[in-house]
Amino acid sequence: MNNAITARIQQALPDSQVEVHIEGNRALIQVVSGAFAGMTRVQRHQAVYGCIEEFITGGELHAVSIRTETA
Repeated sequence: MNNAITARIQQALPDSQVEVHIEGNRALIQVVSGAFAGMTRVQRHQAVYGCIEEFITGGELHAVSIRTETA
């Protein structure tokens, strides 16, 4: 699932650096991207959640922590 999440985020944010750590059904996702420039923290998180929504609604992920930074 790590690779699938990383691939989806990198597809949506092509210049991004992504780290995904999964423990059971919990994930920590760290994304650094120039695409975040001018976005609020909420907008950044929404962009990442949009990439992983299928994993959450499918029950594969229950708890997700997201850290974002602008490159």
